[in-house]
Amino acid sequence: MNYNLFEGIQVFAKVVQCNSFAEAAQQLGHSPSHVSKVVNRLEARLGMRLLNRTTRTLALTPDGEIYFQHCVQLISDAEQTLQLLTHQDNKPKGVLKISCPVAFSLDYLRPAVTEYLKKYPNVTIEWDLNDRAVDVVGDGYDLAIRATTKLEESTLICKRIYQCRTLVVASPDYIAQYGKPYHPRELTKHHCVCYSNLKTPDRWEFTDQVGKSFTVDVRKRVNCNHGKMQAAMAIDGVGITRLPEFYLVDAIKNGQLEVLFESYLQKPVDVYVVYPSRKHLSPKVRYFIDLLSEQLAV
Repeated sequence: MNYNLFEGIQVFAKVVQCNSFAEAAQQLGHSPSHVSKVVNRLEARLGMRLLNRTTRTLALTPDGEIYFQHCVQLISDAEQTLQLLTHQDNKPKGVLKISCPVAFSLDYLRPAVTEYLKKYPNVTIEWDLNDRAVDVVGDGYDLAIRATTKLEESTLICKRIYQCRTLVVASPDYIAQYGKPYHPRELTKHHCVCYSNLKTPDRWEFTDQVGKSFTVDVRKRVNCNHGKMQAAMAIDGVGITRLPEFYLVDAIKNGQLEVLFESYLQKPVDVYVVYPSRKHLSPKVRYFIDLLSEQLAV
C-alpha cells in the first residue's frame, strides 16, 4: 500500500487556485521554498510534471489539469467526511464559496445570503459576482448560480430555483431618435446592444402569435459581457437590448426603458443552482440551497 498517496495534494491544489507559490505559501503558513519542495516531491512520486513554471508564469500541464480536478474533489470529500464525524450538531459552518451573476446577486441573492448569515453565524461567505460561467469544481466553488435559456450538459447537479421572461427593451430617447420597431425583423435596421457571453450574441430567437419560431440576425452596435452594463447602455439610448427580466425591473418601472415586441414570445430564462455531484452535501451547502429554494420558489 502506498501510504504517501495523498501527501502534497492540498499544497498542490492551493498553488493552482492561487496561481502563485508565494500566495499559496502565505495562505498555508509556510515558506515559498517549502511549498515548492512539496510540489516537486509530489511530481517526482507521480513521475510526471504537473506544472510548467517560469519566473513569471505558472500553468498546469495536461496531466496536471486532470490530477488537479481529482485533487479538488478528494479534498472536498475529505473535509465533508471530517465535518460529518466531528460536528455532531450538523449545523452549517466554515467557508461557503459561491458564484452568481451580478444583477441576480444584488436584487435576488442578497436577501437570501443576509438571512443565511443571520441564521448561521459560523459560516463565512466568499462571494464571486461574475456573469461568466465559472468552473465550479476546478475553481473550488461550493455552488454557482446560472441564468440561461438552455443549461449545458455536465456532471454537476442542477436545481431550478427561479424563472423569468426574456425582454427586448429600448429607452424613450432611442425610440424618439430612431423610431420604434414593431416587428423583430426590423432589428436589422436598428442599433443593438448584445450579450457577448452567448455563443451567438447577435442572433435573437422569437416565437410569433401562431407558435412559429424564427431568428433575427440583429445589427450589433455594442457587444458586452455584463448584463448590468447592457441595461445601462440601453438606458443611455445607445441601442436596443435583450435581457432577462431581473436586469430590467426597476428601469421599466420608472420609465427608463420600454418593452418591445410583447406579442412575440422568447424563451424564458431559468435560474439554476449548480453544485458538484456528491453523495453527501455538507450542511453549509444543503441549508443554503434549501433557503434559496424557499425564497425563490418558481
